[in-house]
Amino acid sequence: MLVLPDFPWNALVPAKNRAAEHPGGLVDLSVGSPVDPTPESVARALAAATDAHAYPTTNGTTGLREAVVRWYARRRSVTSLVPDGVIPTVGSKELVGLMPTLLGLREGDVVVHPEVAYPTYDIGARVVGATPFASDDPDAWPAATKLIWLNSPGNPSGRVDDRTYLRRAIARARELGAIIINDECYAQLVWNGGEAPSILDDEVTGGDLTGLLSAYSLSKQSNLAGYRAAFLAGDPRLIGEILEVRKHLGLIVPSPVQAAMVAALDDDAHVDAQFAVYRARRDTMVAAVTAAGFRIAHSEAGLYLWVTRGEPAFDTVNWFADRGILVAPGIFYGEAGANHVRIALTATDERIAEAARRLADAGVPAVQ
Repeated sequence: MLVLPDFPWNALVPAKNRAAEHPGGLVDLSVGSPVDPTPESVARALAAATDAHAYPTTNGTTGLREAVVRWYARRRSVTSLVPDGVIPTVGSKELVGLMPTLLGLREGDVVVHPEVAYPTYDIGARVVGATPFASDDPDAWPAATKLIWLNSPGNPSGRVDDRTYLRRAIARARELGAIIINDECYAQLVWNGGEAPSILDDEVTGGDLTGLLSAYSLSKQSNLAGYRAAFLAGDPRLIGEILEVRKHLGLIVPSPVQAAMVAALDDDAHVDAQFAVYRARRDTMVAAVTAAGFRIAHSEAGLYLWVTRGEPAFDTVNWFADRGILVAPGIFYGEAGANHVRIALTATDERIAEAARRLADAGVPAVQ
């Protein structure tokens, strides 16, 4: 039987129980699960497509693939993408976890991922017996590398890779003969007035998508986490090879969800409205954690604050738990996160305000 590490969140149960004892109740800022309503335009599209008696196609409807192409051109500065370079996926986590399997990786192959990273990149490599390798330095990526994961904007740190870095990473991937994928799920949530360029961006690729893929999810920008609505886009040859394996495995997005995805991709208004909601919550929490004596690292984008006061992550987790607030320890995301915690912005306005009030009442902790 395959032996994997314990599921990290199991280790957070004692802190959750401790936080739940607070007289004002638990404020759970440990997981980035949306709490706001699904957009009405998307819900209507889903309802209209419920007569889904036939099997859907694995590669998605033509309408969905064309909607993805339009979206990349309109929102991501990508004009070289074609419908044959798109495939819908059952959320993005299965895509990340199964990618080494879909690509036929095996023992002896190396899967590179960021030093501070979503743990599923590591797990996906281990499932096939490949070696995970945590590194942000393209020069350090080993000769046996077959798959490179970038994550910009990053989870949990909110770090954004610029075009210069993306070009450097692509050049190294091609030198190694490796496939490179950027997990871009938070790309529409950039807070400093800048942008988070896609790995498919015209200025990055010069129109050559060979060996390049972009992974994206509608969970964040459209509150569709429960729909499991995501997609992979880029090199049509690679997409075709991945499609054939997914056909055999039966990895298919339901027809009503595909129809809902088209509605979500063609509606920019709800994305901009949700951005404003998260900006207000972020402003509240930035002020609160800063006033409480913590330092915010990176966090230029995404739905989290990456916070430290120079102590082991679980010490900070317990400090927050004593105030009825649950946050995620940075050690869940690799050794490089051992002195940080991740604070999610995906709670209601009321719970965010309550967390800020408790931090204000706590006073300023000693900074290590």
